[in-house]
Amino acid sequence: MTVESVKPVASGAPELREPPLAGGGVPFLGHGWKLARDPLAFMAQLRDHGDVVRIRLGPKTVYAVTAPALTGALALSPDYIIAGPLWESLEGLLGKEGVATANGPLHRRQRRIIQPAFRLDAIPAYGPIMEEETRALVERWKGGGTIDCTSESFRIAVRVAARCLLRGQFMDERAERLCVALASVFQGMYHRMVVPLGPLYRLPLPANREFNRALADLHLLVDEIIAERRASGQRPDDLLTALLEAKDDNGDPIGEQEIHDQVVAILTPGSETIASTIMSLLLVLADHPEQSDKVCAEVREVTGGRPVAFGDVRGLTHTNNVVVEAMRLRPAVWILTRRAVADTELGGYRIPAGADIVYSPYAIQRDPRSYERHLEFDPDRWRPERSKDIPKYAMRPFGVGNRKCPSDHFSMALLTLVTAVLADGFRFEQVAGSVGATRVGITLRPQRLLLKPVPR
Repeated sequence: MTVESVKPVASGAPELREPPLAGGGVPFLGHGWKLARDPLAFMAQLRDHGDVVRIRLGPKTVYAVTAPALTGALALSPDYIIAGPLWESLEGLLGKEGVATANGPLHRRQRRIIQPAFRLDAIPAYGPIMEEETRALVERWKGGGTIDCTSESFRIAVRVAARCLLRGQFMDERAERLCVALASVFQGMYHRMVVPLGPLYRLPLPANREFNRALADLHLLVDEIIAERRASGQRPDDLLTALLEAKDDNGDPIGEQEIHDQVVAILTPGSETIASTIMSLLLVLADHPEQSDKVCAEVREVTGGRPVAFGDVRGLTHTNNVVVEAMRLRPAVWILTRRAVADTELGGYRIPAGADIVYSPYAIQRDPRSYERHLEFDPDRWRPERSKDIPKYAMRPFGVGNRKCPSDHFSMALLTLVTAVLADGFRFEQVAGSVGATRVGITLRPQRLLLKPVPR
């Protein structure tokens, strides 16, 4: 299946079809109420209606894509850009001049600025920082007691990002501020995406005031980081220095807003997705002790009993597969949107210019047409002899094409190292008050994960 710009239909060629409309819409809200009430189930059931399905979010018609091949075509076709309800919501957080939300020449220039920080040969330099922060996590947990996995996961995600990419001595107080602010901001962004009530979100209601306070604190935090670097006069070889010294297409320094938006894009989406994935991995280690034991055994075989080091990550194949399987069943990024810039054809259906397209990696990655025992946690499905049978675009946690996440190798190295160190050091048990059920916002993560670490 391919995506092509629509051309005049040749004589005898089949007419392009109108995608079927999903049932269950209500006046004014359309399918937004279903997406808000049980979004994961709603997106998963759309596959029963076809590869492309029309849904309504408020007054807007949106095209939902359910087939892996078509999601790959969306990502690779120039007829679709980063836009739509998700990105319009995120612009309030990420701005319009950051790499996450930009399109066209601006996006290409920004990728050139940040890509060197994530080259494969650059990643090993971050290894000592990843090791140090992971071991600090273990030291904090050795005392026993209950772990609040939300705050602990955000702390390590933020500190690693800040120390590796911004070379900042990121204090715990700031990490806590970011954790608290992100929880409010991302939940508010999600509501604004699925229930687009426009002016009502500007009313001085408690939820709106909380959202606005959290958003303001995030941007203040970024301004503090940039101001402190400038005041220090230091120029370490990191991503923040690259941004402060970057030039635009005319050879002039890039604007203050672009620098700000780029730092926001470094700290917030990456911290949110990495922290959410660490929480899911902790839940896996608690709910699947047999997998925790297998990871521990692999670690000790590879290391010979010494502490896990960054250089061991490549040899931890089963641990890597545990990470991938956790991301399959509980992807941090569960919904994505695009916008058609021209009349296009998608799977035999007509997609008009200006239409918004939505698809769910969560639904794609749990599709029984792509995976045997699709709801079973089975890391061995990623062994080479089995993974070859999985459809090409049925599992792309970091995206494809020019929108592929530039930090994919960085993220996988950190997630594998964290999983290895924690499984080697502890067994985990959920305690009273823990809620492992999925919390749905812009990202997915356990609702309120509280664990007891039991030293091995």
